[in-house]
Order: sequence, then structure tokens, then C-alpha cells
Amino acid sequence: MFPRRRPGSRSSAACELGPISAEPAAPQTTPEAHQSEHALGFTDIYGSLTPRQVSIITIGSAIGTGLMVGTGRALSTSGPAAIIISYTIVGFAVYLVLSALGEVGSWLPKPYTVADQAVRFCHPALGFSLGWIFWLKYAVVTPNQLTAAALVVSYWVGAERVNPGIWITVFLSTIVTLNFVNHRLPSKIEFYVSSFKLVVMLGLMILSTVIALGGGPDQEAKGFRYWSYPGAFGAQHHRDHALLEKFYITCSTMSSATFAYIGSERSGLAHFPNVRKATSRAIQNTFYRVMVFHLLAITLLGMIVPHDSVSVAFSSDASHEAAASAFVAALYLAGISVLPDLLNACVLLFVLSIADYDLYLATKAMCDLAVKHRAPAFLSRTTRRGVPIYALAVCSSTATLAYLNVRQDSTVVFGYFVDMVTMLGLLTWISILVTHISFVRARKAQGIPDKALAFRARFGLPGTCLALLLCLFISVAIVFDSFSFDDSGVRTLDVKSFIASYISIPVYISLMVGYKLAVHSKRVDPKEADLWTDKIELDREERDRAEGN
Repeated sequence: MFPRRRPGSRSSAACELGPISAEPAAPQTTPEAHQSEHALGFTDIYGSLTPRQVSIITIGSAIGTGLMVGTGRALSTSGPAAIIISYTIVGFAVYLVLSALGEVGSWLPKPYTVADQAVRFCHPALGFSLGWIFWLKYAVVTPNQLTAAALVVSYWVGAERVNPGIWITVFLSTIVTLNFVNHRLPSKIEFYVSSFKLVVMLGLMILSTVIALGGGPDQEAKGFRYWSYPGAFGAQHHRDHALLEKFYITCSTMSSATFAYIGSERSGLAHFPNVRKATSRAIQNTFYRVMVFHLLAITLLGMIVPHDSVSVAFSSDASHEAAASAFVAALYLAGISVLPDLLNACVLLFVLSIADYDLYLATKAMCDLAVKHRAPAFLSRTTRRGVPIYALAVCSSTATLAYLNVRQDSTVVFGYFVDMVTMLGLLTWISILVTHISFVRARKAQGIPDKALAFRARFGLPGTCLALLLCLFISVAIVFDSFSFDDSGVRTLDVKSFIASYISIPVYISLMVGYKLAVHSKRVDPKEADLWTDKIELDREERDRAEGN
């Protein structure tokens, strides 16, 4: 499972100069274990898709379960003002993370994973731990998507009529089959569904604006009425400490806000001919999607849906016909017929598409670990169609965690998965920022000026340090999501939610310490960090391409 030191190497530190020298050569495979070059790593997740198609997938990922379903959970517990504040803070942090990732990624000629970058510039133990956390994030988010899908279906058929386990079985069988048929199919499906998402979301925001201004069937101009009653910050139990209470409520939405942005770092894995232009476009698209799809959407949602509405499934007094998506509840409350059912069907399609794609990403991430000898080698074996069959089997088995819905309320299980995925995402972002700091130190130590960069992070190193502080703050703030209030206003700790939120931290540390003790790896010396492997080849290709144009 751990890479062995090669005979004759002077020390394990000599293995820290890059992904190529840090890992031993891949073993020869037998005829039965086909090794398709398109199934051997996480860095080819977009396959043969064009830059425009990858851009659509990246933007479309903003319209995911976090936005369509997770906002209902945050709105019901905390109110509209709290989620706007938390989405803004997390969105700014994500922008800085993506900028840091873009600077490191644009320097390298190949689309190395974030784990490879950590091995090359920071510490092999960090890269090992990050690789497994990256896989675990997508492995856990897949059953979360299936849980969300079961919640969406409950709008039509309640759990008291059909057990959610039946829907989960149908959905899980479907996405496993799609991943088994062709390893490129999930990417293509996600592209077409993402294109449809953009159209649906644009229409939904226009319709929400019309409803807020009084153009709905009820002809009632709502404006910001619900910010006054039932309130902009949810139910406040201690009026004598109103400001502190608002701070607690806002912090409790950090988990849902972070979950909505999880996966944004995938845009840094694509590699296109024009590195400078492609990286800049990816960062700008992230900024636009933060501003438009998240902030505008949740602002409109807070105007047309009161946070205590029983039509939202996450409300404490939710009705049997409550919608998992607060946007569906908004159309229902406005008195619009047919459209709520159509939108709910669209949300179900979006969630299942993301579940299919997340299973694909988890499979690719595990296969990548096996190829680089960070996981058992048999997990890299593929079928004749290039599908990593054993990795797919492991990830599909992990997805059966969704069956926790059979014995517990789906909204509760969804919340546990959100808490777990949120911390996994934060650990990934923190590792990316630490890697960028190490990259900058190595660049400075080796006398490489800023003008040599194809893309420079916004706000430079201070921006990365600020993002790191924000991620640490969010990591602490999500503890408030584990507290609940009883009828007397007493705050109690939900132990299960707390464990789900923070169990990833000891796992992350254990992986890092375990690898370091087993391999005796050392931190990469900034003066010896490998900044040039394959770099000359990239510069020559871009120069030849520019001359050809």
C-alpha cells in the first residue's frame, strides 16, 4: 500500500522531487488486467471533452444538491440573511482557493492531481493523505446524493407509503450500470445535464423575481416581507443576546454553504493548450457562478419562501407533501400549478446526474491511488472497455451507506452526510492552500520571478493566507450546526452530527502520520523542490503553437 524505497536511494528525501521519481514504476499487467490509458488516473476525468464543455460542467456543478436541496435545510434552520452571509464568506474563500490552485496548476505541463502537487512541493505524507481524503469525499458524497434523491421523490410518494430503500436501490443500480457500461459516459451525461441546468436555473431565477414582485397567481408582492416576519435569522431563543445569537445562527449555516461549493477544485484538474487563458477563464467562471447562481438564487429564495414554511421538507413541522428543494416549495406557495412537479422532476434529474458523476469521480480517484501505489494494485485493473472494475465495486459498496435512510428520517441522514462531506472538502481546500504556500516558497528560494508564471493567484500569497484563515474559521464554525434547541430554548449538542462533522480530521491526521512513520518521508526542501520536470516541454509546445498562429 505504501511505496517502497528503491535500492541505492540515498534517502527518502530524494523521492520528494516529483510524482515521477517519488513513485516506483507501475507493475506489468497480465492480459486479463487490461490497462486503458483513459482509465488510469484522476487527471483525465474530462476525457475528450472540449474546453467549452468542461466550462459548462464546471459552472453546472454550482447547480448541485447543495444549492437545490441543501439551501432548504439552511433556510429552515437559520433564515435568509444568515445563508446570504455564509454563502458570501465561503464563496470568497473558494475564489481564493481556486486562484491558488490555478497558479500551481498552470505552472505544470500536465494536469497533476492536487495530491501530486502536494507530493512535489510540500510533503509526500500530505500528498498521500490528501489523495485518500479526495477519494473519501466523493465516496461519501455519492450516498449523500442518493439520500437527496430519495428526499426529492418523497414530494410525490411519502416514506410512509414506499420505503426510501426501494428508491435508493433503483437509483444506485442505475448509476452503477451507467458507470460500468462506459467509463466516459458519466462525463458526457453530466455535460448535457449541466447545459439543461443552466437553462432551468435561468428560468427559475426569472420566475422567482416575478413572484417576488407580485407577478404570481396570488398577485402578492412579497419583496423582503419574510425578512421581518418570521425573521431574517430564523428562530431566536435569547432576545437579550440578539447579536450573539445571530452570530451562532450564521455559523450554523457554514456547513450547508460549504457543501454547496464542494467540487469547485475540479476546474483546476483540466489542462488545455493555452494554459494562461484557460486558467484565467476557469477562475472567472467560478467567480461568476458564485455571484449569480448562488448569491442571487438564495437571495430570491429568501424573498419568496418563509423560513418556517411547512412546505419545505427540512422544516420541523413539514407536511407529508413537503418538497426537498425550497425552490419547488416556492412555486407551490405561489399557487402555481404543474410547475412544482416539473421542477421537482428536474431536481431529481440533476441529483441523479451528479450522483452518477460523483461515483465516476470516486472510482477514478481510487484507481489513481492504485496506479501510484497508494492503494492495493488490483484496484487499477480495468475491463476491456477501460472501466476500473474493482475500484467501481469498492466505491459502489461505499454508496450503500445511503441505506441508512431505511431506519432514520431522510432529512436527518442527509444532514449527517452534509456535515461529513463539508469537513472533507475543507481539508482538501486547506491542503491546496498549504501546497500553494510551499510552491511560492520554492519559487522564491530558486529565484523564479512572478513574471515567469502563466497565471498568478489573485492577491498573491496574502490572499492564500487569508483563505487559509477563513477555512480554519469555517472548520470551527460548523460546530454550531451540531447544536439544536428544545422548546424551552436550551441549546443541546447532537453527538451524531458532531461526530459526522469532525471524524474526518483524525482520519486525515492518521493517514499523514502513518505514511510518514512507514516511509520515513521528509518535508520537501524549497531549494530542492522539482519545479522544472517537463516544464521545458510545455514552454516549447506553447511557443510553437504561438508561432503557428
